Amino acid sequence: MNALISVSDKTGIVEFAQALHALGIKLLSTGGTARLLAEQGLAVTEVAELTGFPEMLDGRVKTLHPKVHGGLLARRDLPEHMAALQAHHIDTIDLLVVNLYPFEATIAKAGCTLEDAIENIDIGGPAMVRSAAKNWRDVAVLTDASQYAGVLSELKGGGISLKTKFALSVAAFNRISQYDGAISDYLSSIDFEEGNSTPSRQLFPAQSNACFVKLQDLRYGENPHQQAAFYRDLQAAPGTLVTAQQLQGKELSYNNIADADAAWECVKSFAAEGAAACVIVKHANPCGVAVGANVLEAYSKAFKTDPTSAFGGIIALNRTLDEAAALEISKQFVEVLMAPDYTPEALAVFKSKVNVRILKIALPLGGASDWANGRNAVDFKRVGSGLLMQTADNHQLTLADLKVVTKLQPTPQQLQDLLFAWNVAKFVKSNAIVFCRDGMTMGVGAGQMSRLDSARIASIKAQHAGLSLVGTAAASDAFFPFRDGLDVVVDAGANCIIQPGGSMRDQEVIGAADERGVAMVFSGVRHFRH
Repeated sequence: MNALISVSDKTGIVEFAQALHALGIKLLSTGGTARLLAEQGLAVTEVAELTGFPEMLDGRVKTLHPKVHGGLLARRDLPEHMAALQAHHIDTIDLLVVNLYPFEATIAKAGCTLEDAIENIDIGGPAMVRSAAKNWRDVAVLTDASQYAGVLSELKGGGISLKTKFALSVAAFNRISQYDGAISDYLSSIDFEEGNSTPSRQLFPAQSNACFVKLQDLRYGENPHQQAAFYRDLQAAPGTLVTAQQLQGKELSYNNIADADAAWECVKSFAAEGAAACVIVKHANPCGVAVGANVLEAYSKAFKTDPTSAFGGIIALNRTLDEAAALEISKQFVEVLMAPDYTPEALAVFKSKVNVRILKIALPLGGASDWANGRNAVDFKRVGSGLLMQTADNHQLTLADLKVVTKLQPTPQQLQDLLFAWNVAKFVKSNAIVFCRDGMTMGVGAGQMSRLDSARIASIKAQHAGLSLVGTAAASDAFFPFRDGLDVVVDAGANCIIQPGGSMRDQEVIGAADERGVAMVFSGVRHFRH
């Protein structure tokens, strides 16, 4: 049995080669890998010796030879293939171990030149991988160090199963797809200028080759007649939903996952506040958001916003869930509960509620000081035979960004309420109107065709929850095109308003605010969410 080893990432390769040698497997290798194995005292035949042709062109040509590809591609069950090998003195290669030049890591480096990128495009490696993967019944192909242990275990047990060989082949073709996709994305994004060694790159390449890995099939999609599956990015960002560990409960549904993501992204945005935060989501919209001195206070305030909608909702927390908060939450019907961690006592509270889906998700690396970490950089939306791509709405408003446009200046407390309301509005479907006071949503109006109707719905919900909107801060995710929108929120009880500004009738709206005796600030940005 012959094994050809040619790896860029040499993690674990010496130990794996030693184990292969101990099993009586002949080792073939190239360049630096061959030297490394020889230095460890292993008997290894260089590919140049096998082919009778030296490596050339700075290593660009070394394995592109019939004695390599013939040995990989020959079908052992076809006599004519085996006769051809014999006639041309070609040995079979039964095990291929290859990982590719580090193209992705190279282009990720600051100041990467086009020349550096091009030189890290592997040619011989992908060619060998494809050959071996095509002939998977006769050749096992390993493209990642994580595969070494499993293959070695089977070899020691008598041989690699067809099931494993097929799985390795699929993994190999997936890796080649990912590799070629990364090259295409990079080259398609280059603004080529002759003489410029580090050309600029467009944010959106001429061809997009996004790759996603399936995590699980789902029972159905948004509705029972739709099929669905859940995928993750090749490299998942820490602190995102796909990194969640499910501690108990039923399998997550399509809608569970969509709503859980909305809740988790919203609650993460309060990390910089330093306070405990709770977000309750129903049908993709926050129906209650609050911060408090502890998790119990944050949850209790969030729940008061809209107890009716909170029934069967998704609850996300940005602090460890303790027993006191767990006991309060357990009084309600909850679909999904998310937190960075849980005390043993909190988990015990939900032990009898076997259907509650409990997810543990670590907060993004960097914690409260790095709000943007663990967030998608680009968003996608499917349209008929097409795809919309945009940079994600990761804008974080600060006090310094606010522009007071009315005669009445907001108080320090009002400014904090306005920032809180604005942050929540960013996660509410447009048109969005959000009333807040003292770190708590008091009324949320979402997803209406008219901004006036969103304001009225928020007011109605507050009334149903027994909450007064008098003295609240109100946020509108987009500008008021007429003064009637401002009048509706002021009539409801708001005494300060935050909106983007930018309407042709801004002065009319500002004048209305002055007339009504309320403070108003412009954020300078809008947050449409469709």
